[in-house]
Amino acid sequence: MTSTASDTPAGISPRSEAQRRVLVVLVSSQILSGAGLAAGITVGALLAQDMLGSSDLAGLPSALFTAGSALAAVSIGRISQARGRRPGLAAGYLTGAVGSAGVIAAAVADNPVLLFVALFVYGAGTATNLQARYAGADLAAPAHRARAVSTVLVATTLGGVAGPNLAAPMGDVADALGIPTLAGPFLLAGAAYALAALVLAVWLRPDPLLLARTLDLQQPPQAAVATAARPRGPGLIPGALTMILTQLVMTAVMTMTPVHMHDHGHGTAASGLVIAIHVGAMYLPSPLTGWLVDRYGPTVVAVASGLTLLAAGVTAAAAPADSVALLALALALLGLGWNLGLVSGTAMITDAVPLATRARTQGLVDVSIAVAGATGGLSSGLVVAAAGYPVLALTGGILALAVLPAIAVSASRR
Repeated sequence: MTSTASDTPAGISPRSEAQRRVLVVLVSSQILSGAGLAAGITVGALLAQDMLGSSDLAGLPSALFTAGSALAAVSIGRISQARGRRPGLAAGYLTGAVGSAGVIAAAVADNPVLLFVALFVYGAGTATNLQARYAGADLAAPAHRARAVSTVLVATTLGGVAGPNLAAPMGDVADALGIPTLAGPFLLAGAAYALAALVLAVWLRPDPLLLARTLDLQQPPQAAVATAARPRGPGLIPGALTMILTQLVMTAVMTMTPVHMHDHGHGTAASGLVIAIHVGAMYLPSPLTGWLVDRYGPTVVAVASGLTLLAAGVTAAAAPADSVALLALALALLGLGWNLGLVSGTAMITDAVPLATRARTQGLVDVSIAVAGATGGLSSGLVVAAAGYPVLALTGGILALAVLPAIAVSASRR
């Protein structure tokens, strides 16, 4: 007996089949892009410090590529809104690859101005890496939306952990090619971003956002009424605020940790290990976080994010400068707090925004997140230069608690 459209709810079969394919393609591209993202994080601040001869502006690279990601987030959101996720995400990763090549050229020419311009362009890869999580949620059922987001995020772990640990070997490759050692990881970043763009451009079919819109239009009237009547989460503003604060705190502390370690005698391998642990903690817990959000709601997980970031700040502030283990623990907590905030905030926003304006709104939210990251990166070097790394870490942990009253007020109103 064959089933007909009247035997099953409209859109269930094509949606679920397409969602499986979309997640496979997104996971593949995220593994690649994770390596590109983490490689730049590991040595960006050190490269600027080496070229400028001062640590006062060591936070500037992070600020620049997060500022670049803000512009890219708007562009990717607009392209995705008009033409779908595939062209938007592929263009973003390709731009990140161009920025990586620019960083290498700047290092060879010993040109700080070119370095800063290239880092700004390189930020497109960071924006795209984050925007990909929304593509994972486009076709997901509401009850499994956070788990779909987390599947895309956790895929970044493999590349994200490998990238920093390849910093030293890629430095050797750079030496062999006559390129400054610290520019080596950007060889990996450029190749990884270019391959991620290729994977998406060729295989992200059907486009998840365009298909979701089509299926939404085919939805029976009674199903649309049920969807509209479904209880909503905390909403757009609390979701955005959660991600903005977690990005600000995470970027500030993460940016200056390699510089802090370098200033106290640790080599690139040690700082690469700590950043690898941090990046792993940013993405590896994603399946559990997604399950927690789907099971207990995003509000509870957002509160846990603030508390975890506070624990990270206290641990980093109290850690002796010669203790790689305690710094690694602090950065692991920092990554976990960021993960809790990102997954819960993404679920809030995706649930609150209709498909008709979803991509554009998500792009604008990610602009705010990128601006917060740029602010954290730029201010982090100044704070460390004026007051020291422990003050930066502790201040960040306390600032993360600002999300708690905002979430509580929103929850009480709803």
